[in-house]
Amino acid sequence: MLRITVLGGGFGGLAVCRALRRADAEIVLVDRQNHHLFQPLLYQVATAGLGATDIAQPIRSILSKQRNVKVHMAQVTAIDLAAKRVRVSEHEDAHDYDYLVIALGVETNYFGHNEWAYHAPGLKTLHDATRIRARVLHAFEQAENTADEVERKRLLTTVIIGAGPTGVEMAGALVELARFALRKDFHHINPADARVVLLEGGERVLPSFCEEISEKAERTLRQMGVEVHTATQVENISNGPVVEFGDDRIEAANAIWAAGIRAPAITETLGVELDKSGRIIVGPDGSIPDHPEVFVIGDIASWTDGNGLLVPGLAQGATQAGRHVGRILAKEIADGPLASDDRPKFRYYDKGIMATIGRSKAVVQTKRLRFGGFFAWVAWLLIHILFLVDLRSKLAVIVQWMFAYITFRPGARLIYRLETIEKETEEAAESS
Repeated sequence: MLRITVLGGGFGGLAVCRALRRADAEIVLVDRQNHHLFQPLLYQVATAGLGATDIAQPIRSILSKQRNVKVHMAQVTAIDLAAKRVRVSEHEDAHDYDYLVIALGVETNYFGHNEWAYHAPGLKTLHDATRIRARVLHAFEQAENTADEVERKRLLTTVIIGAGPTGVEMAGALVELARFALRKDFHHINPADARVVLLEGGERVLPSFCEEISEKAERTLRQMGVEVHTATQVENISNGPVVEFGDDRIEAANAIWAAGIRAPAITETLGVELDKSGRIIVGPDGSIPDHPEVFVIGDIASWTDGNGLLVPGLAQGATQAGRHVGRILAKEIADGPLASDDRPKFRYYDKGIMATIGRSKAVVQTKRLRFGGFFAWVAWLLIHILFLVDLRSKLAVIVQWMFAYITFRPGARLIYRLETIEKETEEAAESS
Protein backbone atom coordinates (compact mmCIF):
# COMPACT_ATOMS: atom_id res chain seq x y z
CA MET A 1 0.00 0.00 0.00
CA LEU A 2 1.31 3.44 -0.91
CA ARG A 3 2.17 5.82 1.90
CA ILE A 4 1.41 9.53 1.64
CA THR A 5 2.87 11.87 4.24
CA VAL A 6 1.22 15.26 4.66
CA LEU A 7 3.09 17.90 6.63
CA GLY A 8 0.74 20.48 8.15
CA GLY A 9 -2.89 20.39 9.28
CA GLY A 10 -3.95 23.73 7.84
CA PHE A 11 -6.43 24.30 5.03
CA GLY A 12 -4.17 22.74 2.40
CA GLY A 13 -3.21 19.66 4.39
CA LEU A 14 -6.81 18.94 5.38
CA ALA A 15 -8.01 19.42 1.80
CA VAL A 16 -5.52 16.81 0.58
CA CYS A 17 -6.60 14.31 3.23
CA ARG A 18 -10.27 14.81 2.51
CA ALA A 19 -9.74 14.43 -1.23
CA LEU A 20 -8.14 11.03 -0.50
CA ARG A 21 -10.88 9.74 1.79
CA ARG A 22 -11.64 6.84 -0.57
CA ALA A 23 -8.05 6.19 -1.67
CA ASP A 24 -6.42 2.84 -1.04
CA ALA A 25 -3.41 4.40 0.68
CA GLU A 26 -1.94 4.99 4.11
CA ILE A 27 -1.93 8.70 4.92
CA VAL A 28 0.12 10.18 7.76
CA LEU A 29 -0.63 13.79 8.70
CA VAL A 30 2.08 15.43 10.81
CA ASP A 31 1.53 18.70 12.66
CA ARG A 32 3.28 20.22 15.68
CA GLN A 33 -0.13 21.19 17.12
CA ASN A 34 -3.09 18.93 17.74
CA HIS A 35 -5.51 21.44 16.22
CA HIS A 36 -6.45 23.07 12.96
CA LEU A 37 -6.42 26.86 13.34
CA PHE A 38 -8.53 29.36 11.40
CA GLN A 39 -5.85 32.03 11.19
CA PRO A 40 -7.98 34.77 9.54
CA LEU A 41 -9.86 35.16 12.84
CA LEU A 42 -6.82 35.12 15.14
CA TYR A 43 -7.02 38.89 15.49
CA GLN A 44 -10.46 38.48 17.09
CA VAL A 45 -8.97 36.22 19.75
CA ALA A 46 -6.23 38.82 20.28
CA THR A 47 -8.82 41.58 20.73
CA ALA A 48 -11.20 39.58 22.96
CA GLY A 49 -13.90 39.11 20.33
CA LEU A 50 -13.67 35.31 20.26
CA GLY A 51 -12.25 32.56 22.43
CA ALA A 52 -9.46 30.26 21.32
CA THR A 53 -11.76 27.24 21.02
CA ASP A 54 -14.05 29.15 18.65
CA ILE A 55 -11.46 29.11 15.85
CA ALA A 56 -9.50 25.93 16.57
CA GLN A 57 -10.61 22.31 16.32
CA PRO A 58 -8.72 19.08 17.06
CA ILE A 59 -7.33 17.57 13.87
CA ARG A 60 -8.20 14.08 15.06
CA SER A 61 -11.82 15.12 15.50
CA ILE A 62 -11.99 16.65 12.02
CA LEU A 63 -10.62 13.48 10.42
CA SER A 64 -12.12 10.99 12.86
CA LYS A 65 -14.28 9.29 10.22
CA GLN A 66 -11.42 8.88 7.76
CA ARG A 67 -9.92 5.49 8.56
CA ASN A 68 -6.98 5.75 6.16
CA VAL A 69 -5.47 8.76 8.00
CA LYS A 70 -3.07 8.55 10.93
CA VAL A 71 -2.41 11.81 12.80
CA HIS A 72 1.02 12.33 14.35
CA MET A 73 1.54 15.36 16.60
CA ALA A 74 5.23 16.20 16.22
CA GLN A 75 7.64 18.85 14.97
CA VAL A 76 9.19 18.20 11.54
CA THR A 77 12.97 18.43 11.96
CA ALA A 78 14.33 17.20 8.63
CA ILE A 79 13.18 16.25 5.14
CA ASP A 80 15.42 13.98 3.06
CA LEU A 81 14.15 14.17 -0.51
CA ALA A 82 16.68 11.65 -1.82
CA ALA A 83 15.81 9.00 0.77
CA LYS A 84 12.09 9.89 0.72
CA ARG A 85 12.03 10.25 4.48
CA VAL A 86 10.72 12.81 6.98
CA ARG A 87 12.19 13.00 10.46
CA VAL A 88 10.20 14.40 13.37
CA SER A 89 11.10 15.52 16.87
CA GLU A 90 9.18 13.00 18.94
CA HIS A 91 11.71 10.26 19.76
CA GLU A 92 13.41 11.13 16.46
CA ASP A 93 10.81 9.10 14.60
CA ALA A 94 10.96 8.92 10.82
CA HIS A 95 8.26 8.57 8.19
CA ASP A 96 9.13 7.04 4.84
CA TYR A 97 6.86 8.08 2.02
CA ASP A 98 5.92 7.34 -1.56
CA TYR A 99 4.36 10.79 -1.90
CA LEU A 100 4.99 13.84 0.24
CA VAL A 101 2.82 16.96 0.59
CA ILE A 102 4.52 19.92 2.29
CA ALA A 103 1.95 22.34 3.71
CA LEU A 104 3.84 23.73 6.69
CA GLY A 105 2.74 27.35 6.37
CA VAL A 106 4.90 30.38 7.13
CA GLU A 107 6.16 32.31 10.15
CA THR A 108 6.60 35.94 11.14
CA ASN A 109 9.43 37.75 9.37
CA TYR A 110 11.31 40.44 11.30
CA PHE A 111 13.69 41.06 8.39
CA GLY A 112 16.85 40.31 10.32
CA HIS A 113 15.71 41.84 13.62
CA ASN A 114 14.58 38.78 15.55
CA GLU A 115 15.36 40.65 18.77
CA TRP A 116 12.18 42.66 18.14
CA ALA A 117 10.00 39.55 18.53
CA TYR A 118 9.62 39.85 22.31
CA HIS A 119 8.66 43.53 22.17
CA ALA A 120 6.39 43.23 19.11
CA PRO A 121 4.85 39.75 18.84
CA GLY A 122 3.42 38.57 15.55
CA LEU A 123 0.05 36.91 15.08
CA LYS A 124 0.40 33.38 13.72
CA THR A 125 -0.62 31.06 16.58
CA LEU A 126 -3.10 30.82 19.43
CA HIS A 127 -0.17 31.48 21.78
CA ASP A 128 0.49 34.76 19.95
CA ALA A 129 -3.17 35.77 20.12
CA THR A 130 -3.65 35.01 23.82
CA ARG A 131 -0.37 36.75 24.64
CA ILE A 132 -1.41 39.91 22.79
CA ARG A 133 -4.85 39.85 24.42
CA ALA A 134 -3.33 39.45 27.89
CA ARG A 135 -0.89 42.30 27.29
CA VAL A 136 -3.53 44.66 25.90
CA LEU A 137 -6.07 44.03 28.65
CA HIS A 138 -3.37 44.17 31.33
CA ALA A 139 -2.33 47.60 30.06
CA PHE A 140 -5.87 48.90 30.68
CA GLU A 141 -5.77 47.42 34.18
CA GLN A 142 -2.48 49.18 34.90
CA ALA A 143 -3.76 52.46 33.47
CA GLU A 144 -6.77 52.32 35.80
CA ASN A 145 -4.47 52.17 38.81
CA THR A 146 -1.83 54.77 38.02
CA ALA A 147 -1.95 58.45 38.90
CA ASP A 148 0.91 59.34 36.53
CA GLU A 149 -0.67 60.96 33.48
CA VAL A 150 2.36 60.33 31.23
CA GLU A 151 2.46 56.67 32.20
CA ARG A 152 -1.28 56.40 31.68
CA LYS A 153 -0.95 57.69 28.12
CA ARG A 154 1.80 55.17 27.44
CA LEU A 155 -0.31 52.32 28.82
CA LEU A 156 -3.20 53.31 26.57
CA THR A 157 -1.03 53.34 23.43
CA THR A 158 -0.67 50.44 20.99
CA VAL A 159 1.49 50.48 17.86
CA ILE A 160 0.77 48.10 14.98
CA ILE A 161 3.54 47.63 12.41
CA GLY A 162 2.23 46.63 9.01
CA ALA A 163 -1.02 47.71 7.35
CA GLY A 164 -1.96 44.61 5.40
CA PRO A 165 -5.25 42.87 6.24
CA THR A 166 -3.99 41.67 9.64
CA GLY A 167 -2.75 45.10 10.69
CA VAL A 168 -5.85 46.91 9.47
CA GLU A 169 -8.19 44.41 11.14
CA MET A 170 -6.22 44.59 14.40
CA ALA A 171 -6.30 48.40 14.40
CA GLY A 172 -10.04 48.58 13.86
CA ALA A 173 -10.75 45.88 16.45
CA LEU A 174 -8.57 47.54 19.10
CA VAL A 175 -10.35 50.87 18.65
CA GLU A 176 -13.73 49.21 19.03
CA LEU A 177 -12.55 47.18 22.03
CA ALA A 178 -11.61 50.42 23.78
CA ARG A 179 -14.61 52.48 22.69
CA PHE A 180 -17.36 49.94 23.20
CA ALA A 181 -16.42 46.74 25.01
CA LEU A 182 -14.45 48.37 27.83
CA ARG A 183 -16.25 51.67 28.19
CA LYS A 184 -18.24 50.64 31.31
CA ASP A 185 -15.57 48.49 32.92
CA PHE A 186 -13.34 51.24 34.34
CA HIS A 187 -14.02 54.20 36.63
CA HIS A 188 -10.77 56.19 36.65
CA ILE A 189 -9.90 56.11 32.95
CA ASN A 190 -11.84 56.53 29.76
CA PRO A 191 -10.88 53.54 27.57
CA ALA A 192 -11.94 55.56 24.52
CA ASP A 193 -8.82 57.67 25.08
CA ALA A 194 -6.75 54.70 23.90
CA ARG A 195 -4.34 55.56 21.10
CA VAL A 196 -3.89 53.13 18.20
CA VAL A 197 -1.05 53.88 15.77
CA LEU A 198 -0.76 51.99 12.47
CA LEU A 199 2.60 52.11 10.65
CA GLU A 200 3.04 50.97 7.04
CA GLY A 201 6.31 50.88 5.12
CA GLY A 202 4.57 51.13 1.74
CA GLU A 203 2.75 54.04 0.20
CA ARG A 204 -0.73 52.90 1.24
CA VAL A 205 -2.62 50.59 3.56
CA LEU A 206 -3.86 47.25 2.20
CA PRO A 207 -1.24 47.26 -0.59
CA SER A 208 -2.62 44.02 -2.08
CA PHE A 209 -5.89 45.82 -2.82
CA CYS A 210 -6.50 48.41 -5.53
CA GLU A 211 -5.93 52.09 -4.76
CA GLU A 212 -9.65 52.83 -4.54
CA ILE A 213 -10.17 50.24 -1.80
CA SER A 214 -6.96 51.25 0.00
CA GLU A 215 -8.06 54.87 0.14
CA LYS A 216 -11.50 53.86 1.41
CA ALA A 217 -9.95 51.71 4.13
CA GLU A 218 -7.52 54.42 5.24
CA ARG A 219 -10.27 57.02 5.35
CA THR A 220 -12.41 54.72 7.49
CA LEU A 221 -9.53 54.00 9.87
CA ARG A 222 -8.83 57.69 10.35
CA GLN A 223 -12.52 58.39 10.98
CA MET A 224 -12.44 55.72 13.68
CA GLY A 225 -9.52 57.45 15.36
CA VAL A 226 -6.60 55.31 14.19
CA GLU A 227 -3.39 57.25 13.54
CA VAL A 228 -2.16 56.04 10.15
CA HIS A 229 1.42 56.60 8.97
CA THR A 230 2.34 55.31 5.49
CA ALA A 231 5.79 55.29 3.83
CA THR A 232 7.15 54.77 7.33
CA GLN A 233 10.00 52.36 8.02
CA VAL A 234 10.48 51.14 11.59
CA GLU A 235 14.13 51.51 12.53
CA ASN A 236 14.17 50.06 16.04
CA ILE A 237 11.95 48.48 18.67
CA SER A 238 13.38 48.43 22.18
CA ASN A 239 12.22 47.69 25.70
CA GLY A 240 9.03 49.44 26.72
CA PRO A 241 8.30 48.93 23.90
CA VAL A 242 9.68 52.04 22.23
CA VAL A 243 9.10 52.13 18.48
CA GLU A 244 11.42 54.40 16.48
CA PHE A 245 10.79 55.52 12.92
CA GLY A 246 12.46 58.44 11.15
CA ASP A 247 12.80 61.30 13.62
CA ASP A 248 9.87 60.04 15.70
CA ARG A 249 9.55 57.59 18.54
CA ILE A 250 6.48 56.27 20.31
CA GLU A 251 6.48 54.87 23.82
CA ALA A 252 3.68 52.34 24.08
CA ALA A 253 2.42 49.57 26.29
CA ASN A 254 2.09 47.25 23.31
CA ALA A 255 3.51 46.82 19.84
CA ILE A 256 2.16 44.23 17.39
CA TRP A 257 4.07 43.04 14.32
CA ALA A 258 2.02 42.48 11.16
CA ALA A 259 4.64 43.47 8.62
CA GLY A 260 5.83 40.33 6.91
CA ILE A 261 6.08 36.56 6.64
CA ARG A 262 8.73 34.06 5.62
CA ALA A 263 8.98 30.36 5.03
CA PRO A 264 10.30 28.21 7.88
CA ALA A 265 14.05 27.56 7.93
CA ILE A 266 13.60 23.92 6.97
CA THR A 267 13.05 24.96 3.34
CA GLU A 268 16.69 26.05 3.16
CA THR A 269 17.84 22.48 3.87
CA LEU A 270 16.06 20.87 0.93
CA GLY A 271 18.47 21.86 -1.82
CA VAL A 272 15.68 23.11 -4.09
CA GLU A 273 14.97 26.48 -5.67
CA LEU A 274 13.43 29.09 -3.34
CA ASP A 275 12.06 32.58 -3.87
CA LYS A 276 13.30 35.62 -1.93
CA SER A 277 10.96 34.81 0.98
CA GLY A 278 12.29 31.26 1.25
CA ARG A 279 9.17 29.71 -0.27
CA ILE A 280 9.60 26.59 -2.41
CA ILE A 281 9.19 27.16 -6.15
CA VAL A 282 6.97 24.49 -7.70
CA GLY A 283 5.75 23.61 -11.17
CA PRO A 284 2.21 24.15 -12.52
CA ASP A 285 1.07 20.81 -11.10
CA GLY A 286 2.33 21.73 -7.61
CA SER A 287 5.32 19.40 -7.47
CA ILE A 288 8.98 20.28 -6.96
CA PRO A 289 11.01 20.11 -10.20
CA ASP A 290 12.91 16.78 -10.40
CA HIS A 291 10.82 15.47 -7.49
CA PRO A 292 7.39 14.62 -8.95
CA GLU A 293 6.52 12.70 -5.77
CA VAL A 294 6.78 15.86 -3.62
CA PHE A 295 4.05 18.53 -3.67
CA VAL A 296 4.11 21.91 -1.93
CA ILE A 297 0.91 23.83 -1.21
CA GLY A 298 -0.29 26.80 0.82
CA ASP A 299 1.74 29.77 2.04
CA ILE A 300 5.03 27.86 1.81
CA ALA A 301 4.70 27.42 -1.97
CA SER A 302 5.72 29.87 -4.65
CA TRP A 303 3.35 28.64 -7.31
CA THR A 304 2.51 30.07 -10.72
CA ASP A 305 -0.57 28.24 -11.95
CA GLY A 306 -1.55 27.11 -15.43
CA ASN A 307 -2.95 30.57 -16.22
CA GLY A 308 0.27 32.32 -15.25
CA LEU A 309 -1.19 33.62 -11.96
CA LEU A 310 0.75 33.54 -8.71
CA VAL A 311 -1.35 31.57 -6.21
CA PRO A 312 -1.88 33.84 -3.17
CA GLY A 313 -1.22 32.78 0.40
CA LEU A 314 -4.88 32.69 1.35
CA ALA A 315 -7.18 30.02 2.76
CA GLN A 316 -8.99 29.72 -0.57
CA GLY A 317 -5.69 29.23 -2.41
CA ALA A 318 -4.51 26.51 0.00
CA THR A 319 -7.87 24.73 -0.12
CA GLN A 320 -8.08 24.75 -3.90
CA ALA A 321 -4.46 23.60 -4.18
CA GLY A 322 -5.05 20.81 -1.67
CA ARG A 323 -8.02 19.52 -3.64
CA HIS A 324 -6.00 19.65 -6.86
CA VAL A 325 -3.11 17.66 -5.38
CA GLY A 326 -5.56 15.23 -3.79
CA ARG A 327 -7.15 14.51 -7.18
CA ILE A 328 -3.75 13.90 -8.76
CA LEU A 329 -2.75 11.52 -5.98
CA ALA A 330 -6.06 9.65 -6.08
CA LYS A 331 -5.69 9.09 -9.83
CA GLU A 332 -2.06 7.96 -9.55
CA ILE A 333 -2.86 5.61 -6.66
CA ALA A 334 -5.45 3.98 -8.89
CA ASP A 335 -3.68 4.11 -12.28
CA GLY A 336 0.03 4.51 -11.58
CA PRO A 337 2.40 7.51 -11.43
CA LEU A 338 2.64 10.18 -14.12
CA ALA A 339 5.45 12.56 -15.01
CA SER A 340 4.93 16.14 -13.85
CA ASP A 341 4.39 17.36 -17.44
CA ASP A 342 1.58 14.84 -17.97
CA ARG A 343 -0.40 15.93 -14.92
CA PRO A 344 -3.18 18.51 -15.05
CA LYS A 345 -2.03 22.03 -14.27
CA PHE A 346 -3.56 23.80 -11.31
CA ARG A 347 -5.76 26.75 -12.22
CA TYR A 348 -6.53 29.03 -9.33
CA TYR A 349 -10.01 30.50 -9.18
CA ASP A 350 -9.77 33.95 -7.64
CA LYS A 351 -12.86 34.56 -5.51
CA GLY A 352 -11.60 37.95 -4.39
CA ILE A 353 -10.09 39.41 -1.23
CA MET A 354 -11.63 41.20 1.72
CA ALA A 355 -10.78 42.80 5.04
CA THR A 356 -12.92 44.01 7.92
CA ILE A 357 -12.13 47.34 9.53
CA GLY A 358 -14.63 47.36 12.36
CA ARG A 359 -18.25 47.09 13.30
CA SER A 360 -20.33 47.19 10.08
CA LYS A 361 -17.23 48.24 8.13
CA ALA A 362 -15.29 46.14 5.62
CA VAL A 363 -13.90 46.25 2.09
CA VAL A 364 -14.30 43.66 -0.67
CA GLN A 365 -12.48 43.36 -3.98
CA THR A 366 -13.24 40.82 -6.70
CA LYS A 367 -12.60 40.86 -10.44
CA ARG A 368 -15.92 42.58 -11.04
CA LEU A 369 -16.87 44.20 -7.74
CA ARG A 370 -15.24 46.71 -5.44
CA PHE A 371 -17.24 47.96 -2.50
CA GLY A 372 -17.12 48.74 1.19
CA GLY A 373 -19.36 49.46 4.14
CA PHE A 374 -22.14 47.42 5.73
CA PHE A 375 -22.80 45.00 2.85
CA ALA A 376 -19.08 44.30 2.53
CA TRP A 377 -19.05 43.54 6.25
CA VAL A 378 -21.98 41.13 5.91
CA ALA A 379 -20.19 39.39 3.03
CA TRP A 380 -17.05 39.14 5.16
CA LEU A 381 -19.04 37.56 8.01
CA LEU A 382 -20.68 34.97 5.75
CA ILE A 383 -17.48 33.96 3.97
CA HIS A 384 -15.55 33.53 7.22
CA ILE A 385 -18.32 31.43 8.76
CA LEU A 386 -18.33 29.19 5.69
CA PHE A 387 -14.57 28.62 5.94
CA LEU A 388 -14.78 27.36 9.53
CA VAL A 389 -14.33 23.61 9.34
CA ASP A 390 -16.99 22.25 11.69
CA LEU A 391 -20.58 23.02 12.69
CA ARG A 392 -19.77 23.63 16.36
CA SER A 393 -17.34 26.42 15.45
CA LYS A 394 -19.77 27.96 12.98
CA LEU A 395 -22.55 28.08 15.59
CA ALA A 396 -20.23 29.33 18.35
CA VAL A 397 -18.89 32.17 16.21
CA ILE A 398 -22.37 33.18 15.02
CA VAL A 399 -23.63 33.35 18.62
CA GLN A 400 -20.58 35.31 19.79
CA TRP A 401 -20.84 37.80 16.94
CA MET A 402 -24.59 38.28 17.44
CA PHE A 403 -24.11 38.85 21.17
CA ALA A 404 -21.28 41.33 20.60
CA TYR A 405 -23.21 43.17 17.89
CA ILE A 406 -26.30 43.60 20.06
CA THR A 407 -24.57 44.38 23.37
CA PHE A 408 -21.33 45.99 22.13
CA ARG A 409 -19.56 43.69 24.61
CA PRO A 410 -17.53 40.70 23.34
CA GLY A 411 -17.30 37.92 25.90
CA ALA A 412 -13.63 36.85 25.83
CA ARG A 413 -12.10 39.66 27.91
CA LEU A 414 -9.97 37.38 30.07
CA ILE A 415 -6.39 37.69 31.26
CA TYR A 416 -4.85 34.37 32.23
CA ARG A 417 -1.39 32.87 32.45
CA LEU A 418 0.15 36.30 31.85
CA GLU A 419 3.31 35.63 33.87
CA THR A 420 3.76 32.18 32.32
CA ILE A 421 3.19 33.52 28.82
CA GLU A 422 5.72 36.33 29.37
CA LYS A 423 8.31 33.92 30.75
CA GLU A 424 7.90 31.47 27.88
CA THR A 425 8.07 34.28 25.33
CA GLU A 426 11.19 35.80 26.85
CA GLU A 427 12.92 32.41 26.94
CA ALA A 428 12.02 31.80 23.31
CA ALA A 429 13.38 35.23 22.33
CA GLU A 430 16.65 34.56 24.14
CA SER A 431 17.08 31.14 22.51
CA SER A 432 16.55 32.59 19.04
